[in-house]
Amino acid sequence: MRGYFVGAGLAIAVATVAGSAVTTQALAQSEIKIGEINSYSLLPAFTEPYRKGWQLAVEEVNAAGGINGKKLVVISKDDNGKPADAQTAANELVSSENVAMLTGTFLSNIGLAVSDFAKQKKVFFLAAEPLTDAITWSKGNRYTFRLRPSNYMQAAMLVEEAVKLPAKRWATIAPNYEYGQSAVAVFKKLMSEKRPDIQWVDEQWPPQGKIDAGPVVQAVAAANPEAILNVTFGADLVKLVREGNTRGLFKDRKVVSFLTGEPEYLDPLKDETPEGWIVTGYPWYSIKTPEHETFLKAYQAKYNDYPRLGSIVGYETIKSAAAILAKANSTDPEKLIAAAEGISLSSPFGEITFRKIDHQSTLGAFVGKTALKDGKGIMVDTSYRKGSDYLPGDAEIEKMRPKD
Repeated sequence: MRGYFVGAGLAIAVATVAGSAVTTQALAQSEIKIGEINSYSLLPAFTEPYRKGWQLAVEEVNAAGGINGKKLVVISKDDNGKPADAQTAANELVSSENVAMLTGTFLSNIGLAVSDFAKQKKVFFLAAEPLTDAITWSKGNRYTFRLRPSNYMQAAMLVEEAVKLPAKRWATIAPNYEYGQSAVAVFKKLMSEKRPDIQWVDEQWPPQGKIDAGPVVQAVAAANPEAILNVTFGADLVKLVREGNTRGLFKDRKVVSFLTGEPEYLDPLKDETPEGWIVTGYPWYSIKTPEHETFLKAYQAKYNDYPRLGSIVGYETIKSAAAILAKANSTDPEKLIAAAEGISLSSPFGEITFRKIDHQSTLGAFVGKTALKDGKGIMVDTSYRKGSDYLPGDAEIEKMRPKD
């Protein structure tokens, strides 16, 4: 009898395991997983709104029937602001979690690291935030696409306004890593092409996240520029503005600044916000298009908070990923690439397209000036610049982008 009970117990155990395996398999077949990587612990000012954005998008996608009837699941990992950690996370997501694609990243050097991983492992990667031009051009590959307007695109938008300034003597301040170096290089190139009379009298390269604002401000002031290009953001921007205001660096000088009009970077400046800077950003409070009104209403209803630019990026990253997966009707990387090349879809900023030639989306940016209102920094005189209007021609891109 004892042998019977042991055998029966074993049979029950085997049946339970088999049933569990069937359930797991059925669940796997009824969902599609996306791997998401970002610098949550390092840059919460951007990444927390970004996470809220993509979580809202996931809810909306699944409420509308998912991906061709399959539930969309996002598995998220923190890269700690380190390229090596990002590649480790990417490997875990692909090998252990069997994700259909990778998305995300913030810092340009991390985006490049994950892009290289995607190329080596032949995994589809939708870069959300990294702005370096290299990710779609000099180091571009068939597996990598990018959502946000690049350094080139934002520089071209800012140069359009900067060339109107009478200033001839310019200084630059930028974080000393891929993003800052890329932004300064392309801004200088585009400005000098349109204004050969400009002199570049000083460059300051503080380490990202560790600016010693006093010496930086002192050095720029000593060069006596008529205008300044700023590429710092986050805590570095707050320190630079505070020190610059104290020492009068910005008095009677024009400033052109990447990203400063984004709420995550403008809001912390509060009543210290310098007025009249020419910036790219996100004036959520003054955008009246139907697409943005719909997004804003949904975001505020869910979070009882206003969106930041990160919210837009997170939201549209997942919306884009879902559209690509739905069009491909497959998780095969080659089919995802074919679906993504040339795909058009809606966004809170209007219709965007992921171009076939370089995998860059045509999402644009708002350009305007900083101002103070009720003790808080805002953007005024804003206009939306379509990304498609600020990209070089196909012939130039083909020269820059390596052949796959």
